[in-house]
Amino acid sequence: MDSELQHIADKVRSGRRIAAAEALALWRGAPLWLLGELADGRKRAVSGDKVYYNRNFHIEPTNRCVFNCRFCSYRRPKGDPEAWDYSMEEIEAIARAHAGQGMTEVHIVGGVHPDHDLDYYVEMIRRVKAILPEATVKAFTAIELSYMIRRAGLSLEEGLRRLREAGMEAIPGGGAEIFDEEIRARICPDKGSTAEWLAVHEAAHRLGIKTNATILYGHIEGVEHRIDHLDRLRALQDRTGGFNAFIPLKYRNYGNAMSEVGEVSVIEDLRMLAMSRIYLDNIPHVKAYWVMYGKATTELALAFGADDIDGTIDDTTKIYSMAGADDRRPRMTADEMRTIVRHAGLRAVERDTLYNEL
Repeated sequence: MDSELQHIADKVRSGRRIAAAEALALWRGAPLWLLGELADGRKRAVSGDKVYYNRNFHIEPTNRCVFNCRFCSYRRPKGDPEAWDYSMEEIEAIARAHAGQGMTEVHIVGGVHPDHDLDYYVEMIRRVKAILPEATVKAFTAIELSYMIRRAGLSLEEGLRRLREAGMEAIPGGGAEIFDEEIRARICPDKGSTAEWLAVHEAAHRLGIKTNATILYGHIEGVEHRIDHLDRLRALQDRTGGFNAFIPLKYRNYGNAMSEVGEVSVIEDLRMLAMSRIYLDNIPHVKAYWVMYGKATTELALAFGADDIDGTIDDTTKIYSMAGADDRRPRMTADEMRTIVRHAGLRAVERDTLYNEL
């Protein structure tokens, strides 16, 4: 190992922060085993031998969307046989079907619907919360939130307060995609901006609402764009401390306008996870989202810095199955999740949305 890499590795091992240029050198120059060692050390300093999971399900109210992102396999126009737009009664029925099953989280995301306003989403949360008062409602990407709140003519804080009063307790990390404005303009030109995404999360953090963060990687971006993305998240976390977890999301190429791009390898997935853990020294949890990676890669990911594998899901999300994920009907029991963690030599811990251990 050359002296520069050795110096950077020593900084990571001693718990010191690395700069963007050092991250770039490490990402490009370090062998996979070294990234794994460094990321695992950082992970163990935060969560020891614990790996978290939860009992959750998704509600995806619609796949109609005002935006038409080139990487998206989920969106369908009105009238398409694969389009859906659930009524409030259908959403209630999904919630009722999961009552009494020990669910601790309802995850609600969907397309940015052209016709639904803030009142509609407030009512949706109220109804879901009335059926499942014991479950945390984690709802809406920053892009959905920005659109509905702007349409209502409210400030971000005012809109988020209304949603929180209805029962929204946390915000997922979707919609971040890639923060580099030039790459973003090529893959999702009409979508909400990087500045919008960051502003929604900063406003949520000011109100005490915890959120997650994501990146969409493995398409036309370079390593330098990934580091820039991580750097902007790290800077926001320095200011607010409001991010609970970071979730790297792999671009899947089935059924979208960027299919010719192809998909990156499992080795690249592991490098992405490891570098996320190494660089994001102030975000406590890194999630290997098993629905996206599949169960075998998820187990591998636990040696590369991940300390969370998401939840039971119960076949309630189509975002990745429509993009060609291996598991077209994603569901795992708590026992299966514990087995994956045990096989990795680690200890499975059930959590709630806010990482309280159950």
